[in-house]
Amino acid sequence: MNDRDLLEHDYHQQYQQFYSKRRFRIFAKLNSQNPKLNIILFIATCGTTFTTGWLQNGSWQSGVWYSAAIISILFAHEMGHYLMCRKYGIRATLPFFIPFVPFINPFGTMGAVIRMESPIPSRRALFDVAVAGPLAGLVVTIPCIYYGIQLSEIVDMTLPQSPGAITLGESFLYQQISKLAIGVLPENYDVMLHPLAFAGWAGLFVTALNLLPIGQLDGGHVVYAMIGKRHKFVAFAALAAFALICLFKYRGWTLLLLLILWFGYRHPPTIDETPIDGTRIVIGIITLIIFIISFTPEPFQF
Repeated sequence: MNDRDLLEHDYHQQYQQFYSKRRFRIFAKLNSQNPKLNIILFIATCGTTFTTGWLQNGSWQSGVWYSAAIISILFAHEMGHYLMCRKYGIRATLPFFIPFVPFINPFGTMGAVIRMESPIPSRRALFDVAVAGPLAGLVVTIPCIYYGIQLSEIVDMTLPQSPGAITLGESFLYQQISKLAIGVLPENYDVMLHPLAFAGWAGLFVTALNLLPIGQLDGGHVVYAMIGKRHKFVAFAALAAFALICLFKYRGWTLLLLLILWFGYRHPPTIDETPIDGTRIVIGIITLIIFIISFTPEPFQF
């Protein structure tokens, strides 16, 4: 066994201290040895997102708009992570897209993930890998919202609306992009989102969730890279705040809260725990501000 093998063995041992054997085995199934799985899941997710867009808007063209946009957003996000992994010599899988039944899930997908298969060499590498995904995703998400809203229909809410319509919550960032796109709407008027805009809204929603400063979400990586082992205090506080939102504001977060608890809110260490530089600290603070202005406490109002 050479030095690299020993390093990776220690790395996996560290991970098993944070995750049960069952959860660790689930992660291990997502590996780079079988690229057919990436292709199958990608095609399946294209199908489920296309069907979602079609069913929600009643035309196959809407399916194409929505599917192309949401797949592009997810692809940009995950490739941001992947390319930064390549920069630091971290072995990582290509993106695994996650399809979901359109009738149950309003997005037709549960997003996409990559898995890092080799040790994270430093907090600096961890930080760069973590922020690259959300920032790359936003580069695609923001134009989708802006141009999608311009393509959307402005409706009079005093008139009878289509049955089954869902009112979407709006984060501060979404509101500002909307104002730039179409200005301030008159009272009792709202926007019936074009599929491109809905994909942008979903992309911002996913970005905010990924930036929760908990565990091994992107936000958890960022905070750990910034403050090291003190991350656990921030993660616990964020988890408690999220639980309160779930309890008193929006019960729809229950499943996500349970998943976070199952996967764990702590973060495993990197090999080199040297603190990151001041420039990255500033970028990290900006990234956490993006989380705050992108997060929607009550995303769906039925």
